[in-house]
Amino acid sequence: MNSQNKNGWYKWLALLVVVFGTFMAILDTSIVNIAIPKMMTVFGVSTDRIKWVLTAYMLTMGAVIPVTGYLGDTFGTKKIYIWALALFTAGSALCGFAWSNNSMIAARIIQAVGGGMIMPISMAIIYQVIPVEKRGMALGIWGIAAMAAPAIGPTLSGYIVEHLNWRLIFTVNIPVGVVGVILAGLLLEESPKKPSRGFDYLGFVFSSVGLGSILYVLGEGSSIDWSDFTNVFLLMLGGFSLVLFVINELMHKDPLLDLRLFKIWPFTLSIFISSATNIAMFGGVFLLPLFLQNLQGYSAMQTGIIMFPGALATGIMMPISGRLFDKYGAKIVVIPGLIILALATYELSKITIETSSAVVMILIAFRGVGLGLSMMPITTAGMNAVPIALVARASALSNVLRQVAGSVGLTMLTTILQKVQSVSYTRISEQVNWFNPGSAQLFTLMNGLFTQYGLSPGENRGASMAAVYGLVQKYAFLQGINDTLFVTTLIALVTVPLAFLIRDTRQKKPLPEGGGAVE
Repeated sequence: MNSQNKNGWYKWLALLVVVFGTFMAILDTSIVNIAIPKMMTVFGVSTDRIKWVLTAYMLTMGAVIPVTGYLGDTFGTKKIYIWALALFTAGSALCGFAWSNNSMIAARIIQAVGGGMIMPISMAIIYQVIPVEKRGMALGIWGIAAMAAPAIGPTLSGYIVEHLNWRLIFTVNIPVGVVGVILAGLLLEESPKKPSRGFDYLGFVFSSVGLGSILYVLGEGSSIDWSDFTNVFLLMLGGFSLVLFVINELMHKDPLLDLRLFKIWPFTLSIFISSATNIAMFGGVFLLPLFLQNLQGYSAMQTGIIMFPGALATGIMMPISGRLFDKYGAKIVVIPGLIILALATYELSKITIETSSAVVMILIAFRGVGLGLSMMPITTAGMNAVPIALVARASALSNVLRQVAGSVGLTMLTTILQKVQSVSYTRISEQVNWFNPGSAQLFTLMNGLFTQYGLSPGENRGASMAAVYGLVQKYAFLQGINDTLFVTTLIALVTVPLAFLIRDTRQKKPLPEGGGAVE
């Protein structure tokens, strides 16, 4: 492509095309969850079988993402992007017409092959066509899709499942995907191809087994049974496979994931900060719906509406932060963003059952501002330090690490939530008895309330006990959410001093092949 195109209208058309595909792929990772109970009824399957609709998608993406950099370099980013979007669209169509649970799982695997490649290849295209001095703004616009899709997904899915046909969550992708493929074929220009020195088969096997085993266990989330030998074995197998993967990658002439990129300090620093920020982001996305639905009694749609201002604030701030990055560098944008994120999360860690939805909405919106200011400038600062010839590999590597960090972070936060809830419940329950003046007064109040409903003395006592211990359970769960959000605050705070180490990557000239020191 010539420099005139790259610096003219072409770069924004290319950006529009990849935003299109990215939004579709990420939307589908969050839109399916709400429809799972409906699928169980339609296909007549148990929870153990239906979970593979989600697990198969996640495991396939874990296997596909590491290969994306190699495919982009070997066949060209345009060709791989079109194939990825076409596969994703075909998989969506098959999901929409699935006649059984097994056919749905097979269709989700096809969908994930395409979906797993779209995000890293999109980022590679942006870095290839957008001049370095405009990348902050471009990635800010691209980030709107990456952030808006997870927020819109549950609300949109809830509406479709409740008022329309659940299959629409898949079939709606068909016309959108077809238009996206046509636009990509017409508007994108092919990137230079690099001659392959041989596919890294061992790297592919080790990464697939390693990531697949670990993500399978972590994908169980709150239901992981640590006493089950299968889970322990899979984690050990995954860890051993990843050790072999690292050794193989460092010795291979053309590695699947070029781990030597970690020698580029700004890139390594950006991955560490963005991974920690991802955990902080997922912590809020995971914990706040639990608070709103399980403790305050809101529906999935109402929860989505309360959460939406956060996504909106992030979407508004992302192009603004990108513009500020292009003008002033990353540090001046990222540090205030991380501080806002930490402060808003800390305030959310103090919420109670009586906290109004308006207050929660405002705090979520402030949290969104912090995320919007910090996330894309961190990524851009790191990627700008990578030689242009290695951008596709760097994009694949950063996406793999962020996915693993997100899964590890969610499992860690879930474990903390359950542990605190259990300890709090035990501690409070020990104090709830007829001999404790405070709890005795509560039992008496409940007795009087149930007497009005005509219960017998025996029934009254049982109902009072159940009601009181129900309250204990709720407050123990609230304590778990509060403490886990506080841990999320600490994770966000850890990134603030690291952000002071970020160097300015707003070079006006192409980076040297060696990776470029970042000032």
